Amino acid sequence: MTMQAANRKIKRSFTLTPEAVAFLEETRQKQQARSDSETLDLLLRESMLEAKRQEIDQAFIAYYDSASEQELAEQQDWAAMAGPNILLDSGSAEAQS
Repeated sequence: MTMQAANRKIKRSFTLTPEAVAFLEETRQKQQARSDSETLDLLLRESMLEAKRQEIDQAFIAYYDSASEQELAEQQDWAAMAGPNILLDSGSAEAQS
């Protein structure tokens, strides 16, 4: 995606409750955002990321709920064998580069 496409914005107009406006202003100050639009963009991005996290969490839950006892046992065995060492291996690989 080009920078121009990434920076493209669409002008919209919304009517908000006084409580929502107060929250927007408070959030704008906390985030030190330059505008209400930037603040709304940040809030929406956070909401989209949270929705994606929940979607991923649900996929993990669905996978583990549907996995057989044998599959889970194999994963536990693999994790017990590689778990503590996997971080050490990645750290030594970084040190060698």
